[in-house]
Amino acid sequence: MTRRIALAPHQVPERDSRVLLACEGRSVALFNVADSLYAIEDSCPHQGASLCGGRLEGRVIQCCAHGLRFDLASGYLVNSRALKVASYPVEQQGGQVYIVFDSEEAGQ
Repeated sequence: MTRRIALAPHQVPERDSRVLLACEGRSVALFNVADSLYAIEDSCPHQGASLCGGRLEGRVIQCCAHGLRFDLASGYLVNSRALKVASYPVEQQGGQVYIVFDSEEAGQ
């Protein structure tokens, strides 16, 4: 089962920017890259550093703690499947933006 969380307009980042949100008991970084929205867990799976403030190049975010680079679309480490940050689908319907959580992830 999935849960869709509706975002208020002020929670949706402008083009080429990002916001840090509290959703479903976790920190979620929401990125707007050339008008495409990507949502990921804000905690780097390596040692938990925040990803929201990292260096963004296209749809790749670089962890500011150790330099690991993650693809925002898949959540995977660039050029590897060895490490993955949780990523969440973002849906837009009739001007409303939703982040979609899988119910199995909600307890993590």
